[in-house]
Amino acid sequence: MLDVIKVIILGIVEGITEWLPVSSTGHLILVGDLLQPNLSDAFMEMFNVVVQLGAIMAVVVLYFHKLNPFSPKKSQREKMMTWQIWIKVVIACLPAAVIGILFDDFIDRVFFKKGVVALMLIIYGILFILVEIRNQGHKPVATNISQLTPKMLLIIGVFQMLAMIPGTSRSGATIVGALMIGVSRAAAAEFTFFLAIPVMFGASLLKLVKYGFHFTAGEFGLLILGMVVAFAVSIFAIKFLMKYIKTHDFKVFGYYRIILGVIILLSMLASVIVG
Repeated sequence: MLDVIKVIILGIVEGITEWLPVSSTGHLILVGDLLQPNLSDAFMEMFNVVVQLGAIMAVVVLYFHKLNPFSPKKSQREKMMTWQIWIKVVIACLPAAVIGILFDDFIDRVFFKKGVVALMLIIYGILFILVEIRNQGHKPVATNISQLTPKMLLIIGVFQMLAMIPGTSRSGATIVGALMIGVSRAAAAEFTFFLAIPVMFGASLLKLVKYGFHFTAGEFGLLILGMVVAFAVSIFAIKFLMKYIKTHDFKVFGYYRIILGVIILLSMLASVIVG
C-alpha cells in the first residue's frame, strides 16, 4: 500500500512538471530518492520515463482535433495545415531521435546524478530569465506554428536534444530555444507539447525494450497507476500553463529552477560534510 501512495505522488509530480519548464525527470529522480519506493533501481529508471506516456496522452486528448488530419469536420485546407504541423514536428524531433538512439545508455550512465540535475536546473533557470529580459519590448517573429521555418525547427530540435540531460527539462529547453529565435510564448509552449508526443513515445518504447517487459503483476499495476495519475494531473497543468503565459512571462520558472538547484547543491554539500 505504501508503494501505491508513493507512485501516486510520483504521478502527480510527473503530471505537473512534464509541462511546466522545471524538469520532470529531474523532479522524479529527486522525489524518488526522498520517497525511496520498495522497487528495483532498474524498474524506477524505466518508470521515470514510461510514466510520461500518461502525461503525453493528455496532449493527445486536449489537442486531438487540432492534431487529427483525418477529421471530417476539417476542410481540405485545414487538413493540409494539420499535416504541415506533423511534418514540422518530425523535422524538429530528428536531432533528439538520432542522439537518443546512439547515446541513450551513455546518457543514463553519466548524467543521471543529483549534481547534474542541480546544475541544469540553475543553468536553464538563468537562461529563462536572460531570454525574457532580452525579449522585452520585442515583437515575436513567429506567433503560430505555421510560421516556423525549417531553420527554426532544427534549432528548436537541437535544444530538445540537449534536454536529454536530466534537470534540463524537455519543455524548458525547447521553449528557451524557441524564445531565443523569436517565437511567441504561446506558440513555443504549444509546439513543445506536440513535440512531446513522438519523442516520449519513442523514449518510452526504448526504455521498455531495455527493461525487457519483465514486469511482475504488481509492478505493471503501479506503472499503469502512475500513468493514469500523470494523465489526470497533466490536463490541469497544460490548461494552467496556456492561461498563465497569456499575461505572464517565464521568469518565475527561472527563479524556481535556480532556487531548487541551489537547495539540491547545498543538501549534497551538507551530506558530504556530515558524512
